[in-house]
Amino acid sequence: MSAPVSPLDPAVAELLRRDPAGLVAAVVQQHDTGEVLMVAWMDDEALHRTLTSGRATYWSRSREEYWVKGETSGHRQWVRDVRLDCDGDALLLLVDQEGPACHTGERSCFHRPLEASRATR
Repeated sequence: MSAPVSPLDPAVAELLRRDPAGLVAAVVQQHDTGEVLMVAWMDDEALHRTLTSGRATYWSRSREEYWVKGETSGHRQWVRDVRLDCDGDALLLLVDQEGPACHTGERSCFHRPLEASRATR
């Protein structure tokens, strides 16, 4: 059984180091403030859709389907730039976020400080 053909440019696909499920972590950051908004997962198809549409598209591990950020909530992510880390196993999406990024209604998914980390400061 052969591996599925990637929809990505071969030069881009060659740089990615995917996990066993074919996924790469995507860290999402507000392009103008540097605020970290969320982390999601992408496979080659999700990255291809993101690069060609300008809308952040991810792979849902729990639902096993693609989702475009904001498709149902209206809280869209317009992609300004996509970068790959030095190891090729994580992406950085610089976006223009409309409304909250978190499904809880918070601006960022990283709104909960760990109490233990406060004590060590």
